[in-house]
Amino acid sequence: MKACRRHSRAAVAAATLLALPIAIGSGIAAQTNKPVVATHPPAAASKPATPPPLPSAAFDTSARYALITEADTNTVLFAKNAEDRMAPASMSKLMTAYVVFSMLKDGRITLGDELPVSDKAWKLGGSKMFVGVGGHIKIDDLIRGMIVQSGNDACLVLAEGLAGSENAFVDLMNQKAPEIGLKNSHFANVTGLPDPNEWMTAQDLTTLGLRLIRDFPEYYHYFSEKDFNFNNIDQGNRNPLLYKDIGADGLKTGHTDESGYSLIGSVLRGDRRVIVVVSGLPSMKDRASESERLVEWAFREFNDYKLFNAGEKVDDANVWLGEESRVGLTIADDLTVTLPRRSRRDMKVTVNYDDPIPAPIKKGDPIGKVTIATPGADPVERPLYAAADVRPIGTIGRMATLAGYLIWGTRH
Repeated sequence: MKACRRHSRAAVAAATLLALPIAIGSGIAAQTNKPVVATHPPAAASKPATPPPLPSAAFDTSARYALITEADTNTVLFAKNAEDRMAPASMSKLMTAYVVFSMLKDGRITLGDELPVSDKAWKLGGSKMFVGVGGHIKIDDLIRGMIVQSGNDACLVLAEGLAGSENAFVDLMNQKAPEIGLKNSHFANVTGLPDPNEWMTAQDLTTLGLRLIRDFPEYYHYFSEKDFNFNNIDQGNRNPLLYKDIGADGLKTGHTDESGYSLIGSVLRGDRRVIVVVSGLPSMKDRASESERLVEWAFREFNDYKLFNAGEKVDDANVWLGEESRVGLTIADDLTVTLPRRSRRDMKVTVNYDDPIPAPIKKGDPIGKVTIATPGADPVERPLYAAADVRPIGTIGRMATLAGYLIWGTRH
């Protein structure tokens, strides 16, 4: 890739701000009767479903499964068996909550609606909200019983009341899961009680947690509530991160003999949100200390760096046979990258496009791409778009331009 002869003021300003090297790529054929655009037009890059983790040196965890993700950039900071199936235990209640929240948002139910308590729900074992058989309970209280108290009975009351039976509600869960991006999950009940047909992955748990945060901001507060009293029985939230002054605001714990002690937690500090999943730990104490250790490591070792704002001009491209000799290249969305703090100065921002761009050009046409490369990590690419329309010049102007190119090599 050749370097162009100049840098745009916008690109240089961004590079100066971040102390980053910038290169502008071009692909120009030479000495023909007119320029030939290179045969490698830039293409918009898409994020992989599960991005590879950034370099993490010798960092490790005692958890059997683990995943640490920077929420806003979907950057994996650390992964251990993150795509392997595991028993989610009560963390699968997040899927139960997602279906309930969807019904609330669609207006099919309200928080004040009351649901009946069956004998089956009253007798259900494991963690309990302590519902009373034959009674009716508001959905608002049942949600707190499900999330804060991790009540299996609350989940069953919701399932039977909203879908007619647990099996019918589980069908809704399994239908919704792939719709929201879960790729390797299957649910057999609404509680997370042991079942060989119930599994998730740490990656899917992270995806589900992020969807809950983004899709239902009006209901996410349930996950940060530290205690709930029902039937004169007060129970505290089992999420240990909520009791530490680290910015935690959710989501859920789980435990069975098969899964060990597990947790998916969300921690928000300023504009940064980190999602941590751990599973397979031997004790509640290990779950609390290890999840906190992973969160602190993520915030200490990594940071977000904003390079460009949505709509900002990144560079100017030369135009061939147009009424304007140049056209601005803009980026559609904010571009922020997550990097190890120690690697920041090794980051390289490159703008690549086929130079010159032949007229006509329409505003919004994809023109090139900007690439952010860091040693040891996959590059991040985003498409660049024309900032304005550029009409082609008339016949006389085209002839004069072509003559100038043939005689003096001038393209503009």
